[in-house]
Amino acid sequence: MDRAQKAESIETLKGVFADAGAVVVTHNLGLTVADMEDLRGRLRKEGGTFKVVKNRLALKALEAEDGSDYHGLFKGPVGIAYADDAVTAAKITSEYAKANDKFIVLGGFMGEKVLDAKGVDTLSKLPSLDQIRASLLGLLNAPATKIAGVVQAPAGQLARVFNAYATKDAA
Repeated sequence: MDRAQKAESIETLKGVFADAGAVVVTHNLGLTVADMEDLRGRLRKEGGTFKVVKNRLALKALEAEDGSDYHGLFKGPVGIAYADDAVTAAKITSEYAKANDKFIVLGGFMGEKVLDAKGVDTLSKLPSLDQIRASLLGLLNAPATKIAGVVQAPAGQLARVFNAYATKDAA
């Protein structure tokens, strides 16, 4: 990689780190190409991405000072998983790590907050943005349904009274 490619890679990583809801840092030594493609496919299906990065370039993109918490994450063969939603990448990588012994979640970060592996696991257990939206819509929709039922109830009672009188007169 020459100097121009490194500069371009650093700028790309800066954009990724700025736009991602959360970035999960993983150790992927010993994974086969098929394993990596499986992980990438799972992430892509949910709107996420997995990318193998060079440690030094990632640290430069983060503008991490020597001895910062970021330096503990970027050691050895590292890959990052990220998505717009903060929970998606954490959820998929945690599930994948449980199924594959060679894939290890080292930690991650959300903006300036650095997370350890337990923090990423906790993040993975939260509901995703789509699940939260569905819950809110359900909560908002329930009162409207109840109001419609209350408004229709008197009309239904009137109809039953008229029907009772009609059947009484016919008999």
